[in-house]
Amino acid sequence: MNTRKLVQLAMLTSLGLALHIIEGFIPNPFIGIAPGAKLGLANIIGLITLVVFGLKYALSVNLLRSLIGGLATGAVTSMIYSMAGAFVSTILMWIVYRFFKKTFSLIGISVVGAAGHNIAQLTVASLIINNIKIFSYLPVMMMVSIVTGIFIGITSNFTVGKVKPHF
Repeated sequence: MNTRKLVQLAMLTSLGLALHIIEGFIPNPFIGIAPGAKLGLANIIGLITLVVFGLKYALSVNLLRSLIGGLATGAVTSMIYSMAGAFVSTILMWIVYRFFKKTFSLIGISVVGAAGHNIAQLTVASLIINNIKIFSYLPVMMMVSIVTGIFIGITSNFTVGKVKPHF
């Protein structure tokens, strides 16, 4: 890997980390509907990295952001959920982008990633608390995934068009 690419990926990781931390200060817009839900602002960076650099680098950026974010904020338990969600959502978005990009826009790809992220987090939670009943929360989380996925997809779509020529 050349130095320019390494610097670009480090900057993307830093931006994702900054958004991850900033989002912690934003009140939950879904507080009455879905406690614990977030907009997923850092996923903008993950989706952009996936489109511009590919799967390997998107996984690196997303997992590093989750790891460093958890360590920086002291939310080590949340880090486990974040890393599981980041891994699954990145893989799913890559599959849809790689094989179905003529069918799905970045908005659709983002919604798939958001849904995968929530499924992964609920799976980890069910394993930790040893109770599958937590999946009764899945319909609510899927509705939130649609809203946040659309927002992240629109933002990523706009941003990729602006930054891709510069990478």
